[in-house]
Amino acid sequence: MKDINTYEDVPINLKKIIDSLPFATVLYHTSKYDKFMNETAKKITGGDSFYFENEEIKSFVNKVMTTQCPLHNKKINIQSKDFIFHFSSLNDEAEDFQGVLATIQPDVTVPEEYETYKDESIDLKALFDSSYDVLYVSDAKGNTLRVSSACTKIWGKNESELVGKNVNELEKEGIYKPSITRLVLEKGEKISAIQTTKNGRRLMVIGTPIKDENGNVIRVVNASRDITEISQLQAEIDEMKKLIHGYKHELMEFRKEKVEEWKLIFNSKVMEESLELAKLIAHVDSTVLILGESGVGKEVFANYIHNASLRKSKPYIKINCGAIPENLLESELFGYDSGAFTGAKKEGKMGLFELATEGTLFLDEIAEMPISLQVKLLRVIQEQEIRRIGGKKTINVNVRIIAATNRNLPEEIKQGRFREDLYYRLNVIPLIIPPLRERREDILPLIHHFIEQFNNKYDTNKTLSIDLIEGLQAYNWPGNVRELQNLVERLIVISDGGKLNESFLPEGFMNQSLNRDKVQVLDILPLKECIELAERQLLKLAQSKFNSTVKIADVLEVNQSTISRKLKKINEGNFN
Repeated sequence: MKDINTYEDVPINLKKIIDSLPFATVLYHTSKYDKFMNETAKKITGGDSFYFENEEIKSFVNKVMTTQCPLHNKKINIQSKDFIFHFSSLNDEAEDFQGVLATIQPDVTVPEEYETYKDESIDLKALFDSSYDVLYVSDAKGNTLRVSSACTKIWGKNESELVGKNVNELEKEGIYKPSITRLVLEKGEKISAIQTTKNGRRLMVIGTPIKDENGNVIRVVNASRDITEISQLQAEIDEMKKLIHGYKHELMEFRKEKVEEWKLIFNSKVMEESLELAKLIAHVDSTVLILGESGVGKEVFANYIHNASLRKSKPYIKINCGAIPENLLESELFGYDSGAFTGAKKEGKMGLFELATEGTLFLDEIAEMPISLQVKLLRVIQEQEIRRIGGKKTINVNVRIIAATNRNLPEEIKQGRFREDLYYRLNVIPLIIPPLRERREDILPLIHHFIEQFNNKYDTNKTLSIDLIEGLQAYNWPGNVRELQNLVERLIVISDGGKLNESFLPEGFMNQSLNRDKVQVLDILPLKECIELAERQLLKLAQSKFNSTVKIADVLEVNQSTISRKLKKINEGNFN
């Protein structure tokens, strides 16, 4: 045998337990046959590492190692001194056999032995009652012999109310269910199970049988740990997982709806070219600067680029740089550490750059960003790292940036409102979205798309008259696609009929539409058909402004009979 004298050889918790015992204790460690003595045992040996080694001791140790049954009151003479040995098996928390634990006491006279046992009993009781776990000892019939003082908190009963009672009786009363002692006695082996108490607590209980030399159970020792809070936390975690799963599902559905809502609807060559460029740049991580008037669909293109990219399964976060005050915008973008400013959350906050990592960050209205923050943004683009407000360490981020503005950035640079170096960093790939008035071929398909969208949304089945559609096509649309979408929704909502006509338009709308140009041609068509269409529109406009054919004839400088004949054909649908 050799001595174990380091923490590496014996687990620290086991060493502490053995060292804390008030009586001489030796651990004979499994097959290594090493031994570890506590300080009391070392005092007896006088530092002699072979003191507790002889053939008689080895035979008892080997027997307990083989049977794992305890041996008590073995009187052994060592160097002309008699000692009483108690040998028992020792298992770790994983139920693996660790070795044989021997407690040793001198063979003294009865009075001295009594005092020794008395002292040891006091020490053991202190250990017993100070244990974090509840210790519960029963005899072979299930009668409660001893319970540690923590029983009051766990079961709502003090020690005197439990000692002497049979575990079956206590189980029937509902003090605890199931009785682990009963299960151990029924199976004759160690049991681990969850126990519920009358006062609603949950315990993890390990019941261990203590056997005599013949293998008969003489005691059952239970160690119970209160896991009520752990169970509640687990339940909360499970509930949180369900909520997260639900939110993920809702988010996926929302994304599907948004993808449908953000479909690129067009019929013009110029928009086809813009879409081809968007497809091309979607597969790289270059910074994109989307330029165009308010309402042309810059956000729609930003969404399209993200959803067509390799980052589509990662976060897509957007922020309007002009809608948030400067002091709040900085914390939104870069986050802050604990105590960064008055009112800051104690745990700090992640910024949008961190939240969007591995995904895309869309910076709308980038020209509205204050100069001071433009410097920070430039550094993020260059270094791919940020530093939170009040923070000392840098945080690496992997974010694809898409920016958009309706401003003329070169002019903003001249006015000192935008940094030139940031402009060049953002303008790696410019994507220009033309206004709706320069792509009038897109108006009609957009009208049909929005009619279908809002009919589905409001569960209606409304259509627009030809005259109304022609008026919408002729309008200048200073608010571009957004204005068109809002107007169609208004028409669907406020109308009470199935067919919508010019009467539902805002006052003066048709005049604005038709006064944009004296005549406009939207497509190539036969000259005769073009002339007839222009004449028809002119007559409809005159009819809406004047109450009599005489007045219309006077304004158009033709005969009244000509006006009457042509209007009759229009109203009968036979105009040609």
